[in-house]
Amino acid sequence: MNKTTSTAVAESALSDLFTDELRDILWAEKQLLKALPKMAGSARMPKLQQAFKKHLGETEKQVTRLNDIFASLGLAPRAKKCEAMVGLLKEADELGEEYADSPALDAALISAAQKVEHYEIATYGTLRAFARRLGHTQAVDLLTQTIDEESNADETLTQIAESSANETAVQAE
Repeated sequence: MNKTTSTAVAESALSDLFTDELRDILWAEKQLLKALPKMAGSARMPKLQQAFKKHLGETEKQVTRLNDIFASLGLAPRAKKCEAMVGLLKEADELGEEYADSPALDAALISAAQKVEHYEIATYGTLRAFARRLGHTQAVDLLTQTIDEESNADETLTQIAESSANETAVQAE
């Protein structure tokens, strides 16, 4: 295999991986569209409820952006089950149930939500690196917007935890 052929094969493999990971995160985001309203409904603090509702709107935009990326690649936006998100959302449900009657409920919800945010930040960062290497400039721009939203959501959750949710959990003991 000559150098040009091996480069084309490597780029084809990366392109396949990029598509596969896009399908994975599309499924994950669609599951979050179902989970975030439940988390907002479970949260006690109005600031946390609002943060979850705001991120629900952002998640809707993120799904649209993913669909736009698929369109830019000439692909159907087909989702593929994301086992990582299955586990993260299962853990979120379990924490919500375990701490439903506890003053630590909001802290538990924040913990679960931040695990999701960190997974998404890592996934979108990887996708952006793939898109850069493959020359998909529109995808790079769209993925950057999503990374910024995910990072801001994570920071908002940290601020809520540190300014009130963790303190509420401690004071009730």
